[in-house]
Amino acid sequence: MRVRIGVSLGPGGTPEAFAAAVDLLEAAGADSLWLPESVYGPLVEPFTGMAFALSRTRRLKVGSGICVLPGRHPVLVAKQLASLTGLAPGRVLPVFGLQSARSAERVLFPVPEGQRAAVFDESLTVLRLLLTSETVSFKGRFFTVSGAFVRPLPAKPLDIWLGGSAPGGLRRVGRLADGWLGSLLTPGEAGAAVRVIQEAAAGAGRVVEPDHFGISLAVAFPAAGGGPAGPGGIPAEMMASIRERRPGTDPAALVADGWAGARRMIEEYTRVGLSKFVVRPAAPLPSFGSFVEGFARELMPLQT
Repeated sequence: MRVRIGVSLGPGGTPEAFAAAVDLLEAAGADSLWLPESVYGPLVEPFTGMAFALSRTRRLKVGSGICVLPGRHPVLVAKQLASLTGLAPGRVLPVFGLQSARSAERVLFPVPEGQRAAVFDESLTVLRLLLTSETVSFKGRFFTVSGAFVRPLPAKPLDIWLGGSAPGGLRRVGRLADGWLGSLLTPGEAGAAVRVIQEAAAGAGRVVEPDHFGISLAVAFPAAGGGPAGPGGIPAEMMASIRERRPGTDPAALVADGWAGARRMIEEYTRVGLSKFVVRPAAPLPSFGSFVEGFARELMPLQT
């Protein structure tokens, strides 16, 4: 398996710092940049940021990690992806999820009540058809298109990855996606998720490539950001968020303690079948440049 490690800007992905961060990652030879979706806040919007970063670089790959798909019309998303891949072939890495992690933002992606999962499934079907077909006519429960098409079609089929960790979400990856990017899972839980996905893929007569499994990993540094922190430098706000989302799970088992902790956790995840990683600072740092230097020194040598 080819181990690859990319970077999410995390709290530092704001417009005023974005260009400099992209330049640092390109100069360091980083594999990829990942842009999370956060509407109520200062972070750069993923599709906007992807276009900006791709236009500014020649080698860096850029991913959406993770964008909400249900609530967006799949024809418009297909057009965005077709345009991006036309501008930067081979460097666009779309990852989609069911809903925003922030409950306040979920109303911004409206779907019929109780139908979010079904809308997600149908959206993925329409999206893939549009990115692989000359024209598409489709009549479903939620979307109907006749003679629809987007140009330019990607020269190579675009891999579509999904996030999520609920059983239904993992089975969806197996049935409909090309890869999986998880988060807030221990190595043991991540290994179990890989097995669920592969079983679902086999049941659907599909194969998810063995090196198409990854995880997003926050890295905490003592006193990073200057705010209150728990064990291993995990910011108090992140500790509270993890305890809400993963009650009963020790946050220290989900967040890397510095670079040494990140190396150890990546090695553990690799042993259970993961090979793609997105690391991010757990809190704003005094210098993103120092984070990139540490990343290049400590984590890039783990790539194969």
